[in-house]
Amino acid sequence: MEAHAMISVSGLVQGVGYRWFACKHAQSLGLSGFVQNEYNDTVSAEVEGEKSAIEEFIVHLKTGPRSAHVHAVDVEWSEPTHVFTGFRIR
Repeated sequence: MEAHAMISVSGLVQGVGYRWFACKHAQSLGLSGFVQNEYNDTVSAEVEGEKSAIEEFIVHLKTGPRSAHVHAVDVEWSEPTHVFTGFRIR
């Protein structure tokens, strides 16, 4: 079953390779969408794909790269929009 998720990650997640880490895992799971830094020092991601793949992606996001310290990962689920092609860093 396909799904869409808006994800917000807080903690020490900017300037530590977090977006590259997220992009690599999203691409390996066949997800589409993007990841970007936000002005409030969080990282956000908008992803679409198989719900099980998104759930696995979220597990990776909770860990992050070695230099990151993730405090929270918030997820809002919805129906897929099919507007993305591939996954990229913004």
